[in-house]
Amino acid sequence: MAKILTLTLNPALDLTVTLEHLQPGTVNRSHALQAHAAGKGLNVAQVLADLGHQITVSGFLGADNLQPFEALIAQRGFVDGFIRVPGQTRSNIKLVEGSGRVTDINGPGPDVDESAFAALLERLERIAPGHDAVVVAGSLPPGVTVQWFAQLLARLKALGLKVALDTSGEALRAGLASMPWLVKPNTDELGEVLETPLHSFSDQQAAARRLLDLGIEEVVISQGAEGVTWFNAQATLHASPPTVKVASTVGAGDSLLAGMVHGLLEGDTAESTLRRATAIAAMAVSQIGFGITDPQYLVQLQREIRIHTPAAEQEG
Repeated sequence: MAKILTLTLNPALDLTVTLEHLQPGTVNRSHALQAHAAGKGLNVAQVLADLGHQITVSGFLGADNLQPFEALIAQRGFVDGFIRVPGQTRSNIKLVEGSGRVTDINGPGPDVDESAFAALLERLERIAPGHDAVVVAGSLPPGVTVQWFAQLLARLKALGLKVALDTSGEALRAGLASMPWLVKPNTDELGEVLETPLHSFSDQQAAARRLLDLGIEEVVISQGAEGVTWFNAQATLHASPPTVKVASTVGAGDSLLAGMVHGLLEGDTAESTLRRATAIAAMAVSQIGFGITDPQYLVQLQREIRIHTPAAEQEG
């Protein structure tokens, strides 16, 4: 198994409230409230740990509410490379209705200053060598500019790591210019930064070709319930997900990314990689929380996934 670093610059304490139906402007009664130390990189880390990899986690954590994050890191046996900064790590509220619809209310995160930037870069210089890949996932906290983010990605590449990137907006635009090894946007995120809608397969194919021509090796475009399409220089594959009872869509994309990184680093076949990754994402949709909680159910989900080559079908 591989040694993998995950970088979460803006983690969050996810407060997931489940209720039958959200009625704005009135008093709502919830069924349950669950709190999880989260953030896209941390979510990815938990799935990768369940797949057997050795994980180091890093980024920025607010010093005023460390306990849930330090508890998760200790429980999972992660190597802790986080930089502590003044203030609180943000809280994100997830309102999950019985239908599976999720309403997100995301906090901004603590301010990060130049001294914290320098501390993180210095720490990464020490801990990153020896890792096989780094997953950089999530939004940027206040104070972190896209220019500094681009510098960070360039430094990680210079350290010899394969960079897998999952972000959005201006951070994604800057990240694409750094030519990471793998990117995993959804159709809305990629369409926004390329300034073109990605409604059809041909739209996605043209967008993926632009990224491959930049030097990005793996382009994974997720489409929610419509599945995921994976483009690289060798082939194009699409996975149609199985039907599951939706508990929450939170963490589905992170789970997909973890599955893709796992299969690629392990040298699995393309079909096996995409099938497993799509199944892990489907499992994430069926539960509250992160990780592979039922390996037998995962095997069942993999059997229900259809893998096909969309270009070949269109030509036929």
